[in-house]
Amino acid sequence: MAWVTSIEAKPGTGKIQPTQLVAKAKVFSSESGALIVQIDTAGSEDRAKPGKQSQTLQFGEQAAHQLYRILKDTYKFQD
Repeated sequence: MAWVTSIEAKPGTGKIQPTQLVAKAKVFSSESGALIVQIDTAGSEDRAKPGKQSQTLQFGEQAAHQLYRILKDTYKFQD
């Protein structure tokens, strides 16, 4: 599990990962009342325990906004 505090865009190359899955997103309030977006992924069918929760990322408003800007700039999303 990880609390993402900041996202920085970085140039570079990569390759498509062969494993495909469906991520699940949920929104909840922290103890202080701040909204948190949490994205969970589960293990693929090829893993020893298929479907077991594998990764959790939590985003507060600042990190979520940084991700939004990266996605908007990359895919030319319109407001």
